[in-house]
Amino acid sequence: MPTETGPIDRRSFPRLQAPLYARPARVQFGEKRKVLDVSLSGARIYSDEYHAEGSRLDVELFLPDGGSLECTARVVWTLKLPKDAVARYEVGLAFLDVSPDALARLQPVLIDDLGQ
Repeated sequence: MPTETGPIDRRSFPRLQAPLYARPARVQFGEKRKVLDVSLSGARIYSDEYHAEGSRLDVELFLPDGGSLECTARVVWTLKLPKDAVARYEVGLAFLDVSPDALARLQPVLIDDLGQ
């Protein structure tokens, strides 16, 4: 719900502070797409493939240090983008199966809600 100073942000997890890229997991030659937003609970990505709400998606996230991590996510929403956009869809994901090690590796590229 917007306020006079802008929309209310109800995020409960820190957000992305460094460039991050993703592609479907275990696809060696798939195009890496920039991640639009990520937290410890999920991500917002671009995709040229349609992913139905509620479906599962294995995603490989490429970290700024050159490493990567895989996680399983549930598609929360899919938005069709205009024809001239960088991808056909924008997809909201909720992480389902992320190991404590993967979360620890993701944490350094996040920034808390207060910008710290």
